[in-house]
Amino acid sequence: MSKPRRESTARADTRPAFNRPPGARATPGPVPAPVPDEPRTPKRTPKEKAKSSPAPSPSPEKKPRRASGRHRSASGGNRRHHSSRHVPERDRDRDRDRERDRDTDKDGDGERERERERRRDRAKYSSGTSTNSTSQLLSSNALAKLNAYHEKAEFQEKYDQRKRKQKQYKELKAAEVSHRRKKKNRNVSGAVLEEGRAPKRGHKRGGAAAGLYEKGDYHEHRRTDGNGGRSRKKLWWALILIAVLLAIFIPVGVVVSNNSKKSAGGSSSSSSSSSSDSSSDSSSDPKNDCDSSSVPESAKGTYTDISTWLDTTDFNCTYTNDTVGGLSVMGLHSSWDDSTKANDNVPALNKKWEYGKMPVRGVNLGGWLSLEPFITPSLFNYPASASVVDEWTLTQKLGSSAQRVLESHYATFITKQSFVDIRNAGLDHVRIPFPYWAVTTYDGDPYLPKVAWRYLLRAIEYARENGLRVNLDLHSVPGSQNGWAHSGHQGDIGWILGPDGATNAQRSLDIHDQLSKFFAQDRYKNVVTIYGLVNEPKMLVIPPDSVVDWNKKAVAVVRGNGIDQYLVFGDGFLSLDTWDDMFHGVDDKLVMDTHQYQIFNTGQLKLKHQDKINLACSGWSGLMVAANNPKTGWGPILDGEWSQADTDCTPNLNNVGVGSRWAGTLDTGDSETSVLTPTCAEPPCSCAEANADPSQYSDSYKQFLQMYAEAQMHSFEQAWGWFYWTWKTESATQWSWMLGLQAGILPDKAYSPSFKCDSDVPDFSDLPESY
Repeated sequence: MSKPRRESTARADTRPAFNRPPGARATPGPVPAPVPDEPRTPKRTPKEKAKSSPAPSPSPEKKPRRASGRHRSASGGNRRHHSSRHVPERDRDRDRDRERDRDTDKDGDGERERERERRRDRAKYSSGTSTNSTSQLLSSNALAKLNAYHEKAEFQEKYDQRKRKQKQYKELKAAEVSHRRKKKNRNVSGAVLEEGRAPKRGHKRGGAAAGLYEKGDYHEHRRTDGNGGRSRKKLWWALILIAVLLAIFIPVGVVVSNNSKKSAGGSSSSSSSSSSDSSSDSSSDPKNDCDSSSVPESAKGTYTDISTWLDTTDFNCTYTNDTVGGLSVMGLHSSWDDSTKANDNVPALNKKWEYGKMPVRGVNLGGWLSLEPFITPSLFNYPASASVVDEWTLTQKLGSSAQRVLESHYATFITKQSFVDIRNAGLDHVRIPFPYWAVTTYDGDPYLPKVAWRYLLRAIEYARENGLRVNLDLHSVPGSQNGWAHSGHQGDIGWILGPDGATNAQRSLDIHDQLSKFFAQDRYKNVVTIYGLVNEPKMLVIPPDSVVDWNKKAVAVVRGNGIDQYLVFGDGFLSLDTWDDMFHGVDDKLVMDTHQYQIFNTGQLKLKHQDKINLACSGWSGLMVAANNPKTGWGPILDGEWSQADTDCTPNLNNVGVGSRWAGTLDTGDSETSVLTPTCAEPPCSCAEANADPSQYSDSYKQFLQMYAEAQMHSFEQAWGWFYWTWKTESATQWSWMLGLQAGILPDKAYSPSFKCDSDVPDFSDLPESY
């Protein structure tokens, strides 16, 4: 409801100035001084002095002070109160300023009046104006009492004034809160806000002086009473809490942001991206929707406390402390279905796979549960001085934020959609590398303990849902089996070798004891069909007999716990014919795992494009056929890792910050392993083309890369088959089946390649051999 318009001539207002609203016309003529609202020092009636002290002469009478329409401003000028007229809306701020000035002048007038009274009192007791009287000073004792009285009165006056201000502030705040509750409409329009013309909101509404009623100013007054210490302590604690939270969440935010950028970069590097990948990205945000009320107090903060899990997607939220082999079953559902098949060319999970007759076409989930710097470089994006080169040094660097950073990676890098896409790509197996700290950790280990375990179990269930069989790969063991970054700890080999070698060898057997008991459960017999002992033991350094002896012990442990699946052991980088006389007669379901890469062999790396395909065909086909036949080789063999990369140019591939053999920049600090001369077919050699965005690849280069991949697929299928390394990378297209599909350099279906080794191989004369 609109307010009635004011009359043009306002009635005279007889209220004192400090209580009149702005614009009210004061009563004309002299107005007695306003009665103050605060106690003042009372005017003392002079007592009769001691004997022989004559009464002082009376002070001259002062004329009564007339009310004035002017007040002295702070700058010395005069300000006139205008007659009562309607004040437009835009002048409200000016009225507030005037009111503040009047309040300030009022306080100043009161102070000056008190000072005049004190001067009059002093004058009475110090001198007289009558020539007939004798001036006589008060005694020192009387003056001291008088001064003490004045000081006490002034202190009481200030104290009462402060109390009134506090009360006024509380009343004003209460009124303001009430006003907010009643009136929630905007104070300004959206257009005004967008144009930057919104009024400043520094003062409380209602015309009160900011210095008197603003909350900040009020607290400034209170600090003089000794209560500021608590406020300062609260402020410091708040700042400390904010700093701690920032220290925890910023690294997470940086890493997740980097992962997104790298992934986006890898995706954009292809000419097109699959819709399934985009749906995977949109649904892969970690979330915890579980009700943790069933978690007992004794389990709070432990592995089975589901409230501590970053992601609970597709996990069973029901609390259980049940274990098998000492390993938790928390998160697993009680039912499963093995009737699914990956595609129409392979049997369902509950049907027998004829290994050795039907080739495996699989892919690794590398760089996921066991980190590798070239697969996820964003996680290792630190200055060289930080020396972050593997998961050991990374977790040391991350400290208390390691769990959130790494679990975020586990939850988002490989998701449910990943397994759908693997199935759609025509693949039928997945090899899942995982580290020993998914099972347990030991004194001195910086690794994140056990969290990877639940993601491994969930991945197996995702594989089951898509008819994909699983190859379990223990990718790292205590002490490191090869001293490379993918084992978790780059440097010396401490497994079998070194002062703790025997201890670590036994620890790895103990881990297999737990794992084999767990995966001997009936639910895994159809989906986990291949069980690995240890990935890539470096038998060029570790005595082969020692590794073979350990293998025999591991087989005994695993078989003793009921595992009936095929057991895989690594060739240890020995030539395949070296195994002809080793490790026979131990078990009838053993399979050798070999990893064939041309790019880590300088003699093969410098081959021309046509020769690389010919080697992959004629050379490796014959090698696999001979090795797979017990009469000419060891026996059953599969290729557990390979890629279509034709150079070692990918950043961090040869360890963080180390160069490449291709460009002659591989400086390991060891003259025996460094390669400081370019090894391409036609130097000078450059990594620019190999590391370019695949959208920049020429048609001829794309043809070569796909033919090179399909030649290897053909050769490995002459034995038990293959697992490509790897499904996903952040940006290394030639190492990622997912990105290779998007770039058009891999067959649409793994079981339907365009090239086989009985086809002609072009000379690729239009491709430079140096890039």
